[in-house]
Amino acid sequence: MHDYHVNYQSIANAKKSLESVIYKTNLVYSQTFSNICGNDIFLKTENFQKTGSFKIRGALNKILNLTDEEKARGVITASAGNHAQGVAYAASIQGIKAVVVMPETTPIAKITATREYGAEVLLHGSCYDDAFKKACEMKDLKGFTFIHAFDDPYVIAGQGTVGLEILEDNKDMDIILVPVGGGGLISGVALAAKSIKPDIKIIGVESAGFDAMRRSVEEGERVTIKTAHTIADGIAVKRPGDLTFSIVQKYVDDIVTVTEHEIASTILMLLERAKIVSEGAGAASLAAILDKKILAKDKKVCAVISGGNIDINLISTIIHKGLIQSGRKVEMKTIVKDKPGQLRAVLGLLSDLNVNIVSIHHNRDKEGVEIGFAEVDMVLETQNRDHAEKVFEAFKKKGYQINL
Repeated sequence: MHDYHVNYQSIANAKKSLESVIYKTNLVYSQTFSNICGNDIFLKTENFQKTGSFKIRGALNKILNLTDEEKARGVITASAGNHAQGVAYAASIQGIKAVVVMPETTPIAKITATREYGAEVLLHGSCYDDAFKKACEMKDLKGFTFIHAFDDPYVIAGQGTVGLEILEDNKDMDIILVPVGGGGLISGVALAAKSIKPDIKIIGVESAGFDAMRRSVEEGERVTIKTAHTIADGIAVKRPGDLTFSIVQKYVDDIVTVTEHEIASTILMLLERAKIVSEGAGAASLAAILDKKILAKDKKVCAVISGGNIDINLISTIIHKGLIQSGRKVEMKTIVKDKPGQLRAVLGLLSDLNVNIVSIHHNRDKEGVEIGFAEVDMVLETQNRDHAEKVFEAFKKKGYQINL
């Protein structure tokens, strides 16, 4: 399979076919991120797409191009979540039976949504590749029509419509940053964008633990990597596609990686500064420029926020950890004499320092605390790391022994 199966014309055709169903998502200029990066930063907000991610584009384009016989057999796919929802939704509006195999580690929100769109969900294995093997077995056994999550010319053409929309809204774009898992999105975007503007730079962004495409490009052939852990489940793919790899080799300028910490802090920044809920994969593209993985200055840069289907529990963890790392939430313990007025003195000091108390626990029975004393365990809200340091210093000056 070579990239002549998918070209500018097939992407333009996909755009026409999809227009009545999908949203043309906004390209949003961010003053905040532009100031931080020294570039003009635009966000392509596919988190606001139907089903919460760009995947509906490729899934629907594929399903619209099936023969009647293929539709009658019903469709099966494997997905870490977003393609699953895309296929389930696309199949439901076409009145086709859909079966989706998802990894057992898939966030509950994605499983529930896929079922609500009308698909039958089967959980299997620890990552996309395990689910893929299972789906292939079932396709052979039951005669379903298989819809690949990324390695298919119709799917790639559907995803490529993202690239057309970006340049339709801003023809002066210099760089497009695209999250990379199996490579469906970046293949389509690169083909579309380079057809319109050959000198535009297309840069892929992978999770550091799942850099299969980057390694494959370096080695000149597709490689399979060992399973790692990432909060960017949407791009947790161990081996790139055959067709996507050949397109990436030809049209993509560079592939960089971002760490888990960089992805998490970008999710938090998108929430707090841009009011955008992004999943890990979606935040990866912006993380690459915020964390200086790309050397660009005074360029117009588009980061594709590929999806917003993030587990609420994960958001809560990211917020909590982010507040601790930035010094805005502190847990502090100290020992006081167990007599009237001691706790009031602690509270008075906190009040003078303009600290908000989230919780405070006074415990005289704790093991290791001598008789006649009590441990005070406090969770505090501080303004930043400097403010937190001032709080510790003030307590030490007053003779308190502080444990963090």
